[in-house]
Amino acid sequence: MITLRPFRLSDVDDLMSYAGDDQVTRSLRWKTLTTRDEALTFIKDVCKLYKADLGHVIAAKYWGQGITTKAVKIAVSQVFHNFPILVRLQAFADVENYASQRVLEKSGFQREGVLRKYGYLKGNIKDLVVYRFLSTEVAV
Repeated sequence: MITLRPFRLSDVDDLMSYAGDDQVTRSLRWKTLTTRDEALTFIKDVCKLYKADLGHVIAAKYWGQGITTKAVKIAVSQVFHNFPILVRLQAFADVENYASQRVLEKSGFQREGVLRKYGYLKGNIKDLVVYRFLSTEVAV
């Protein structure tokens, strides 16, 4: 079963299990978290805000099992249900992160194009693929 909910401060150890792993965070825009205090600050300052952007990350030991695709599909459905005024949900993936791109495509996102020199990732300016999911594309 997959449950989506906002982060809580009590999630700090779970967050560290993947956000503290360089292998997992290598394609993320934020740096690998190295301490529990960094993780708590991340939860307090970053995770409390809702935006029309979707990101996904999962611990390496769960890669390739379809869990992320299933979670993204659930998230899309819930976001548009819970925020009916939302028209567009977008997601970005590093052009070299084919697994992340595939998750988005299998979840119903449409590839819109490549944004050249758009993201700053681990000290490098990177091209990012932008995907979109429109409220009119949600199955009823």
